[in-house]
Amino acid sequence: MAAAPKPGGVSTAAPVPATSASSVLSASAAAFTPAYWDEACRHLSRRDRVMKRLIPQFGQARLQCRGDAFTTLARSIVGQQISVKAAQAVWDRLSNPWGGAQAVLKPTQVLKADATQLRAAGLSVRKVEYLQDLARHFRDRAAAAPVWDEMEDESVIAELVSIRGIGRWTAEMFLMFGLMRPNVLPLDDLGLLRGISVNYFSGEPVTRSEAREVGEAWSPYRSVATWYLWRSLDPVPVEY
Repeated sequence: MAAAPKPGGVSTAAPVPATSASSVLSASAAAFTPAYWDEACRHLSRRDRVMKRLIPQFGQARLQCRGDAFTTLARSIVGQQISVKAAQAVWDRLSNPWGGAQAVLKPTQVLKADATQLRAAGLSVRKVEYLQDLARHFRDRAAAAPVWDEMEDESVIAELVSIRGIGRWTAEMFLMFGLMRPNVLPLDDLGLLRGISVNYFSGEPVTRSEAREVGEAWSPYRSVATWYLWRSLDPVPVEY
């Protein structure tokens, strides 16, 4: 899954005005799991033979989020185009001055840090610029409407991709890990495509069209199926 946007695939960066955090997101550092997870597992196990086999392999492991919009998006930017392990190492170094890996990173902290400090954590020059731009958008509340939880998925994506450094893949990761949307299918994610290849096509390459067709059986819980396919390739749960 290296050379792809993380958790599984490469984010295309495109520049916009940020919104404030959705009312669904809190500043709490306590991780939480979607309320729909168990029902989703039952649904997927009934509808899909691969999911019926995969889901029990991971016990009580669940998608988790710490509920802070800025931290979720910042972690997505850090993880672009590198492996889960490398992204976690960079995040650990980046967040260490502010309380460590479980800390809720604040826009003001990023803006007060100089570029040298951010680069020392292992960020590229471009990712430093992206993080700083994201922080400025949150600080300035350029489009301060706390209604993400009331918006359709595509509307949230359209708004987010206007922020420099956030492409569709990153926006989809935010839908999954930040807003806990249940039915996201990130077709630009190489990990998802690889997971479908290994589990459904005996390792043969798959096209986006084939992946979309496989994913039709997972609706309305395509986010959950995607998470289990990631786990089938890398058992370490991804957390934002």
